[in-house]
Formats: sequence, structure tokens, C-alpha cells
Amino acid sequence: MNRLFRRILTILILATSTQWAMAQSESYFLHTVTKGQGLYSISRMYGVTEADIIRLNPGSETVIKVGEQLRIPQTKQESTHADTHQEQSSGERFHTIKVGETLYRLTVIYGLTAREICNANPGLSAENFKVGQVVVIPAKKEPQQPTQSIATEPNPIATQNASTTEELADLEEISNCRTEHLVKRRENIYRISRTYGITELELVEANPELRKRKLKVGEILCIPYTKAEQEKRQAALEEQQQNKKKEETAPIVVPTDEDLFAELRTIPEDIEQIKAAIILPLMLDDSISSDQMKMVEFYEGVLLALDSLKKQGVSIDLHVYDSGDKNTSIRPILAKPEMREMNLIIGPVHDSHIDEASAFADTTGIRLIVPFARQVDAVFTNPYIYQVNTPQSYFYSEVYERFFTKFPCPKVIFFDDPEEEDDDLIDGLKRELTYRDIPHTVLMADTATNKDTILAHLDTERHNILMMTSEKSGSLNNMMPIFQLVVRDTASAKYDISLFGYPQYQVYTNNHLASFYEIDTYFYTSFYTNNLLPASKAFHQKYRRTYSKEIANRYPKYAILGFDIAYYFLKAMHLYGTDMDNRIHEMDYTPLQTGFKFERVNHWGGFINRKVFFVHFSRDYQLQTIDFDR
Repeated sequence: MNRLFRRILTILILATSTQWAMAQSESYFLHTVTKGQGLYSISRMYGVTEADIIRLNPGSETVIKVGEQLRIPQTKQESTHADTHQEQSSGERFHTIKVGETLYRLTVIYGLTAREICNANPGLSAENFKVGQVVVIPAKKEPQQPTQSIATEPNPIATQNASTTEELADLEEISNCRTEHLVKRRENIYRISRTYGITELELVEANPELRKRKLKVGEILCIPYTKAEQEKRQAALEEQQQNKKKEETAPIVVPTDEDLFAELRTIPEDIEQIKAAIILPLMLDDSISSDQMKMVEFYEGVLLALDSLKKQGVSIDLHVYDSGDKNTSIRPILAKPEMREMNLIIGPVHDSHIDEASAFADTTGIRLIVPFARQVDAVFTNPYIYQVNTPQSYFYSEVYERFFTKFPCPKVIFFDDPEEEDDDLIDGLKRELTYRDIPHTVLMADTATNKDTILAHLDTERHNILMMTSEKSGSLNNMMPIFQLVVRDTASAKYDISLFGYPQYQVYTNNHLASFYEIDTYFYTSFYTNNLLPASKAFHQKYRRTYSKEIANRYPKYAILGFDIAYYFLKAMHLYGTDMDNRIHEMDYTPLQTGFKFERVNHWGGFINRKVFFVHFSRDYQLQTIDFDR
């Protein structure tokens, strides 16, 4: 048995050592994990699989933390000595900025211009060019080989006027021949010399063989420069040599990052009339469905935004296209000539359509606003995409940060629905609580958990947060009366108690509004409309007056979503023109429903919306939207 055990142990050690050696020999670069990133999003950024990352980073399949450095396999074409820079890489690759490296240094290492590197990394600037950041190094373009051909018919006028081009050439390789001439029948020395404006003697001196024989049909003659031209070329050569000596002796001035980025900064252009396209599955020829009604409402909100902007003097040329269902293709729409003239596109909805529109945006440089989809892989590699609906991992990381900002010293009591598994939000929040050494308890969300059970777990030293592990209304309905009893029973005691919930709670207000106030309820969201505010009331009235109907009570409200998105992006395009990407964070817009806070996912990718705010129903019957960014 011992012998068998030792054999198995030896095999395991060898296998582990082999895997470790392979990992060490494999070329990789370092990625520093930032807030909201998970293995999925990181793998999409770099075009690798999650398994590739796990293989080089054992344990990352369990958890990765902000600030942690991960080894990412270098899958792009690269040189054998990429990490030591002993050879230059000719293919596209990723590079982690090291201590002491500058943009100029990267141009030297990879033989590229600063503009080529910055074009591949639109989000790169002097401010964020820092140690640990990853940038794309584009493929080095192969030099174009000039094509040579022998002209059978000379062009004397073009040849005589070529002095400007000749002066730009490298004069070190100076030649006495201005051009060549192919001898044809009935031509003689006199005729050829007159054609090129030279003397017969100059032609013969350039072709000494003519002193001993006659011209031959088909032979190629050297057509010399005139003496004046030769003197001019000789003077230019001497001047070039002197300048070269000065350059060799002059001290080398290495430009700073600030200098290089300032030099590359393009002057933004204003857009007099914004050309915008809407691509939505309106499916007006089909029978009316719930999804169709949402899209129609969204479009109606867009039209109200255009009306508001036009009253402010913003000129907009809107094109609307019906994308059809998910089984169709929108390539015929994208192929329309006018589509290449658009400044931005809002939509589409279906995943396959988003892929097609993303490829189109990447080719044309047109901004693509994706309003609904939460998972848009192209945003990690396409710099022209704006994803409105935040990816889940980024969204939850913002929720955690805001949670601990609002409740720095909580005691969290989770109420677990036995019929529901914990979702990613709850799992992540529990990890954060453990990591921060904050106490939390899990109770069952059923009648077995009564008032006294909850009272036994309250903490007078901390803010007690009650939280359901499911956003569904069923378990909340069961626990709400018990929560009310707990609050009433502790009214005279020194207990700080609040209920923390989900975005879906805003549609439960019809049944629980009074209870929400009594229990001091908070919920997180990126979409919320306070119907009591004047701006919201005015919009509902305008919608009712324009379309003779009420806005459907959904989460979110699609008419307001369409208004917010269209108004925000069209106004930004109007204010900033072609500089919108660099100044989108300056937009000062108070939305009716949709929060906006766009940040690039990396230097070569697009933008995601990271806006999260809390809605608070306080015990003094105040309804407050807490915006952490104002």
C-alpha cells in the first residue's frame, strides 16, 4: 500500500511540476484587477478563455480581488523575447507598462509611432499612462516595396518639373542620370538631346559608348542632368551632409508623455446637424405583443427628446429602421448609403443584431448606443460602443461600494428563501462582509422566523440591515408584517433598523408603500422615476397629451428610458462634437429615470454605464434619491 501511495504521490508531483514549468515558460503579461472585473470580462478583453487565465493563476476560479495581478497568456503574434524586448514584435500584442516606461520608450521598443499606439488605445492619455496599465501594441506595418517599371515613352515636361520631388529624395545616392530613354526608329543624337533640353556633347558624355558607334534601336540611354542642375544637386548634398553632422552631435531630447499626448491631440469639430439612426424591433406588421409595445414606447420617448432638443436649437436628422425579429439580419439596413454618414446609432436589441452593428461601428467609427442588453462582449474590444445597461459584475461592485459608503458599520441579517438559491449579488455581498470582518446572520424567510428570533440578533452598536436573499415578492410579503412588528417593538429602544432591497421594490410600492416608510427602506437601482417630482409630472402630461395614453407601469418605464438616452447622447454630441468620447463625463444632465456614468472598460474598449443610486423611504415619510456622485 505504501509503495502504491508513493507512486501516486510521485506522479502527482511530476504532473504539477510539469504544469508549473509550462506556465513559467509560457509568455504572459500582467493584468491588475479593477472594480467590477471578473474572469469573464477579463477573458473577453484579451481574447482568451477563462480556463487560460485559471491555468496561469491557480485559485482564481474561486475568487479574484481588486488590485490583484493576474498572468494573462500572450495570445497575440509576438517575438520570442517579447518580455526582454531583445526583438521587436511584428504582430499585435498586449503590453503592461513597467516602472520608468514612457510612451516614447514604447515607440522605441516596438518601432512604432506614438500616433499608431494611441490610435490603438483611444482611452490612453498622459493622466492614465501609469505603471501596471495594459495597452494594445498594434501590428507593425510592413514597409511598402516600390514597384519599378521602365517607361517606353518619356514625358519631358514631367521630367523637367521633377526637381521638387528629387530634392526630397536621399541625395547621398546621387546619380548623373536624370532619366532613361528607350531609342526608337529614326531617332538620332540631335533629336534626343533637343527633346530633353541638353546639348549633344552632354548626351554623349553621359553615354561614352556613342563615341565609338552609332545609336541602336531598342538601347537605353542615360539622360543626364544639365550642368546647372548638377551644381544644384551637389550643393544640396553638401547641405544634407552638414545637417546630418549637426544632428549627430546635437543632444537627444526625449519628449515627455505630456508633450507627446499634447502633440497628438486633435482639434475637435462641431457638428452642425446630428445624423442619428434608431434600429429597433418595432415589427409593426406583426400582431401587437408586450415586447413590441415596449419598443414603441421607447421610440415615442425618443421623439419627445428630439422635440425638446429642437426647441433648444439642436438640429437632428433622425432615421428609423425596423430590425425585425432575432432571426433576421440587419446587414441590409447597415448597407444603406446613408448609414455611413451617421454620427450615432441607438439600438439594436437582439444579440445577433448587436454583433452586426458592433462590427459596422468598429469599421466606420460611428458611436453605437446599446440601450437594453446587459451582456455585450464587444464593449471590451470596440472603442465606439456605449453600453447603457451595466454588466452584472460591474453593477454589483458599484452596489457594494455604495452600500458600505451608506452603512459603514452594519449588522446584516439575511432572510433566506428556502425555495430560492442565493444569486451572485448575495454571494458577493457575503464575501465582502467576511472580508471586511463585518458580522452577518442568515435566518429563514418563513413563519418559523418570528419577531423574537429577529430581536435576538439585533445589535445596538450597529446599523441593523434586514435583507431578503430573493427579489421576488412572495417571501417579502411573508416577512413584511414581521418586520413591522420588530420596528414597532424597538421604537423606544436604541436600535437602528433598515430594510435593504432590490430595484424590483419600486414596482411593489402599490402594496407596501406605507410599510417601506415605516421600516426605513432602501433599494439600489440605476433606473428610478419619482412620479411626485415636477419634471416627472410634466413628462407624463406631455406624453399623455401627445399620444393620448398613459405610460405603462413597468420597470423601467420605456418611454422615459427612450427620452433619457436620446436626450443625453444627442445633447452630448451637440455640445462636444467629435470630442464627445473625451468629455462625456462633463455632461450635466438630471435624468428623469436613467442614471448615467460612463467609463471606458480599458484603453482600447468602449464605455459602460456604472451609475448606481439608492432610493430611500424614510420614517418621516420623505422619498429621497441618493446620488453618490453629486
